Amino acid sequence: MPHITVDYSPNLEGEVDIPALCDLLRRVAVETGVLPLAGVRVRAFAATHVSMADGDPKHGYIDISLRLRGGRPLEVRKAATAQIFAAAEAFLAPVMARRSLALSFEMRDIDPELSPKAGSVRDHLPAHLRD
Repeated sequence: MPHITVDYSPNLEGEVDIPALCDLLRRVAVETGVLPLAGVRVRAFAATHVSMADGDPKHGYIDISLRLRGGRPLEVRKAATAQIFAAAEAFLAPVMARRSLALSFEMRDIDPELSPKAGSVRDHLPAHLRD
């Protein structure tokens, strides 16, 4: 954990470098110092169907969701939320200046007692990057 999901309107495909946004979110999540490198996963999905605001198809959105294992203090989560959202907002500022775009972010806890995990990612990282 954490898992970051980017849900976006498909009309942004030609205007937003989605792979670069995903990589930015990954890097900034790690830079918070709160989220473990080996657990960070970022994925993006374009919505199949979208209708926004007044129905004009020019409107677009990017909704970023971060799910993480519960247990971190609220102040720590608030700081990480602010840092990640600020990076996304700065990345998207040029697009937001020229077109209709709604950006949102939500961080939510996952109950660790109801979220079993297994994996070998850490085993395949260089020793200095393992948590």
